[in-house]
Amino acid sequence: MKRHEFLRRLHAVVKPRNYLEIGVNDGKSLALSHVPSIAVDPAFKVMEPLRLDVHLVKQTSDDFFARPNPLKHLRSGRNPIRNVRRGRPLFGHYLGGTTLDLAFIDGMHLFEFALRDFMNVERFARWSSVIVFDDMLPRNVDEAARDRHTNEWTGDVFKMIPVLREHRPDLVLIPVDTTPTGVLVVLGADPSNTTLRARYDQIIETWVTRDPQRVPIEIMERRAAVSPESLLAADFWSEIAKARGPRDNRVAGLEHVRRGLAAVQPAPPRVVAPTVEREKVAVG
Repeated sequence: MKRHEFLRRLHAVVKPRNYLEIGVNDGKSLALSHVPSIAVDPAFKVMEPLRLDVHLVKQTSDDFFARPNPLKHLRSGRNPIRNVRRGRPLFGHYLGGTTLDLAFIDGMHLFEFALRDFMNVERFARWSSVIVFDDMLPRNVDEAARDRHTNEWTGDVFKMIPVLREHRPDLVLIPVDTTPTGVLVVLGADPSNTTLRARYDQIIETWVTRDPQRVPIEIMERRAAVSPESLLAADFWSEIAKARGPRDNRVAGLEHVRRGLAAVQPAPPRVVAPTVEREKVAVG
């Protein structure tokens, strides 16, 4: 399944009330949203027709999240009737403020940027928020280079998988075998958790390295990845869609997700693609 088809079907099963996208490019993934949205990219060039209530932000994600109220466009007002007309949660103003239901992180393909994007998104999330990273399963070392020299390019954002496994074992990480370069679905966000911020300098010092990158063979072969079709058919999505109140139980909710994942089918084994000769690639 191609990435955009997976995202289209994910919107359908998650039923988000709002959507945040980091890295807009031509707008192909943004056009899949039909709910109030914010899209952030310092150099977007939208070519797709957009039929949604969207705030397009021509800014880096770091600068966007440094704003006093970055999610202002998505917030609910005091008047429930007006909220219904604007597509905002009915009583969102009285139930803990604005939180994100679905976020897609496809910004700068460098690990430290992806890490900061996750930390910033998590500030406005709850355990039932669905956070998706693009380009998480490079097929060879060349695609994973920090210095781009291939047409298909993931950069070293794949490092989010081992880093989150080590420093945030409370999260549910689901690598998904989409084409061409895989995605990672993250559930269980906890805005009160400050582990990544406290360890940020240490993590960067350990994980930001010069090319060539050391990509684990299990990532290139997608040994832990699941079938996108099977994941989309999992029984926990409807429960996640319901679990958007401030009193919802995170521990019980994530336990239900983990039980549901036991029935999700793994992706078929992959053969590692050969490395390619270094070539100049026009990036635009």
